[in-house]
Amino acid sequence: MMPLLIMLCIAITIGSYLFSLTLYKKYKKPWLNPLYTASALLIAVIFGFHIQADAYLQASSVFNQLLQLAVVSLAVPLYKQLCYLKKNYKKIIAGVIMGTALGLAAVIAMSHIFHLQEQLLASLIPRSVTLPIALVISTNLGGISSTTIFFVITSALVSLIVGPKLLYLLGINSKSAKGLAMGTSAQMLGANRSFAWGEEEGAMGNIAMTTSAIFLSLLVPILTLLF
Repeated sequence: MMPLLIMLCIAITIGSYLFSLTLYKKYKKPWLNPLYTASALLIAVIFGFHIQADAYLQASSVFNQLLQLAVVSLAVPLYKQLCYLKKNYKKIIAGVIMGTALGLAAVIAMSHIFHLQEQLLASLIPRSVTLPIALVISTNLGGISSTTIFFVITSALVSLIVGPKLLYLLGINSKSAKGLAMGTSAQMLGANRSFAWGEEEGAMGNIAMTTSAIFLSLLVPILTLLF
C-alpha cells in the first residue's frame, strides 16, 4: 500500500469527522450526529476520489486498532460510576437483562418470520450493544462485520430519536429508568443523551451501555452452539 494513499485515507477520515462534529455542534440535531453524517460524507468522498473500498480498509487499519482499544476502555465508565452501580444494582441487572434479552428475542423472532440466513442472523444479534463489542460478537458468531455496523448504527439512531419521545408519552419520569432505557437501546449515543437530562441519568446510561455489552458477551458461548 502506497504511503501517500494511507495518509490520504487517514486524512479523509479525520477530516470527515471534524467537519461533521462542527456541523453537529452548530445545529444540535440528533440526526446530525457525527457517527452518521461523517459516515455519509466519507462514503461520498471515497466515491468522488474513486478509492476502492478494499484499499481504504487496508489503509485505514489504524482505526481498527483504536476500536479494539475502545473495548478495554469500557471498563472506565463502570469504575467511575461504581457508587451508582452498588446503590442500584437490582434495577440495573433487571433493566439491562430484560432490555438485552427482549432485543435478542426480537431478532430471533424476525429471523424466523422472514427466514433469514444464519450469517445474517449472526450479524443482527449484537445490534443492540456498543459497536466495538458488537463487532467481536458478530465475528465470533460468523456474522458479516459491515452488516453489523449498519444495524448497530441504525438501531442507535432510531432509539435516539424515538426513545425520549416514547419515555415522555409513557409518563416514565424515573431518572434511573430513563438512563437505563437509553443506554441499553442506543449505546453511547443514548448514554450521552442521558447526560443532558442529569448526572444520575447519565451515570445509569453509561452503566447500561457497558453492562448490556458484558451480558451479551457472556451469552456468546451459548449462542455459538446455535449456529
